[in-house]
Amino acid sequence: MKKTYKIEVDCANCARKMEEATKKVEGVADATVSFMTQKMNVEFAEDADIKAVMSNVVKACKKVESDCEIYL
Repeated sequence: MKKTYKIEVDCANCARKMEEATKKVEGVADATVSFMTQKMNVEFAEDADIKAVMSNVVKACKKVESDCEIYL
């Protein structure tokens, strides 16, 4: 399953860091983060608990970019 989330991120480098962090979260099959569109596309692994996975994605992104926002 794929979902798109609106995000708030300050620069392209920060978006790249968020993308890398998201891809490492268990339950995420793939992810792209776009600074230009301020959107995050997440492809979830089969049978993943989307709410739990996204909670972990938010935590991972806050570690690399503390002032980012992901609107769930």
